[in-house]
Amino acid sequence: MLAYALKRLDDLSARDTVDPRPAAPGVAVTLRGLAKAFGETTVLLGLDLHIPAGQFVAIVGQSGCGKSTLLRLITGLEQPSAGRLWLGERPDASAGACRIMFQEPRLLPWARVVDNVAVGLEREGSRLERLERAREALDQVGLLDKAGNWPATLSGGQRQRVALARALVSRPQLLALDEPLGALDALTRIDMQALLERVWLRQRFTAVLVTHDVSEAVALADRILVVEDGRISLDLPVDAPRPRHRGDADLAAIEGRILDHLFREQRAA
Repeated sequence: MLAYALKRLDDLSARDTVDPRPAAPGVAVTLRGLAKAFGETTVLLGLDLHIPAGQFVAIVGQSGCGKSTLLRLITGLEQPSAGRLWLGERPDASAGACRIMFQEPRLLPWARVVDNVAVGLEREGSRLERLERAREALDQVGLLDKAGNWPATLSGGQRQRVALARALVSRPQLLALDEPLGALDALTRIDMQALLERVWLRQRFTAVLVTHDVSEAVALADRILVVEDGRISLDLPVDAPRPRHRGDADLAAIEGRILDHLFREQRAA
């Protein structure tokens, strides 16, 4: 089964990644002295970080390290206690440039699939225009034939594809991904990883992924940030060419380095 899954990922990654329509450029993300505290508990400590436009960054770390808080600050869902954040030239995350995809698809059960995707357009254009764009987004994620279905009739992987289409329908400059594949089974997760990579290669938005899965981070990202005790303790580029192949020695070495870094204290004890 593992051999099949790896071949499936390679086959999916090798598909055509050219989109004939111009994509919205990604947006750079810059943090200077960014800190976040909840009451007397400090979660992030004066972070300095620059993410170039169009880069795919993965943030990993043990539970409670502050990685999801960092993502929420980048997307404007939380406000910093200190420091500054810029998206491009704007000193905030409120310009409509970013969308976020969560672990739960959060679909409206009373709305059909195409209407769930159209919600991402926030009433841009006429209803017919929004539905047409929603169908285009569903086509990108391979679910155009499910446009008229109710969410309850879909599998878990299909519901996450709908959530991805809803995030992408407005062609965001920044896509934030908060453990979006964590609840999926292994094979569906591999399919979704390949889908995320293909869509990112087409649209070239800036992507920031929070994940507990180091192998997923290595498979998808250009750069991996390890967060520990509220700080970025490791900033590691991933220069492997795409499409990437699971089991590749270079990828395995990067994964091993990250795991060694995360568990170095336990191994030294």
